[in-house]
Amino acid sequence: MSGIYLVDNIYQLNINKMNNKEFSRKLELRTKKFAIGIIKMSGKLPETVEGRVVRNQVTKSGTSIGVNYREANRSRSKADFINKILICESEASETLYWLEIIIDLDWGAFDNLRLIVSEAMEILAIFTSIDKNFKNNR
Repeated sequence: MSGIYLVDNIYQLNINKMNNKEFSRKLELRTKKFAIGIIKMSGKLPETVEGRVVRNQVTKSGTSIGVNYREANRSRSKADFINKILICESEASETLYWLEIIIDLDWGAFDNLRLIVSEAMEILAIFTSIDKNFKNNR
């Protein structure tokens, strides 16, 4: 009976790995689409000194999320993976901050920004959850 249990656990592990790979692939795509949305949105910010500063900051942080997540998925150790996830979480939080600044300055169409802000909040929640799961499993 214990042999069947062992086989069942191995089967479960394989399913979990497949789900993790699929999840990772989808999150990589999602963060890439988010980066593209940030780039398109930032191109519509005012052509002023202040607008360029905000454009630069939101573009850097918004595109950094996907880059760091891709690097996390190719990390060489668990510690490296966790470090990259923490960077993703931090960059998502910073991006949300700059989006709030853009909204407060009334720089752009609110409907479009609302969608981008919603996605930024979801991405931040995902990386926060990944971080918490790793902390709980240590």
